[in-house]
Amino acid sequence: MHSPGHPLPIADVARNLGIRTEHFIPYGDDKAKVRLAAREASGRDPGKLVLVTAITPTDAGEGKTTTSIGLAQGLGHIGQSVCLALREPSLGPTFGRKGGATGGGKASVTPQADINLHFTG
Repeated sequence: MHSPGHPLPIADVARNLGIRTEHFIPYGDDKAKVRLAAREASGRDPGKLVLVTAITPTDAGEGKTTTSIGLAQGLGHIGQSVCLALREPSLGPTFGRKGGATGGGKASVTPQADINLHFTG
């Protein structure tokens, strides 16, 4: 059983999404690049896309990352198949200007160091 705060192995995530092993390239235990062929091989209609591109954070620091995680968790909770891709959070943390850009509380990215390396492709 999955324990909160610990990422699922990427092979389990891919399996849960119906992605066959030949359609993804793992980068360690918790990241992978998904080949375009996975979309055609799925046999499903293209999914819906929700972009969260700009938001003014609250005083508590809740912004795009927290909102995106909450949307994904909410959609998953009501039975939708969900895949969340967080890419290139704000550069503010790099320059010591604001929080970690990894969400907050139970709506946060783990491990936090990986999202802020600015090498998320």
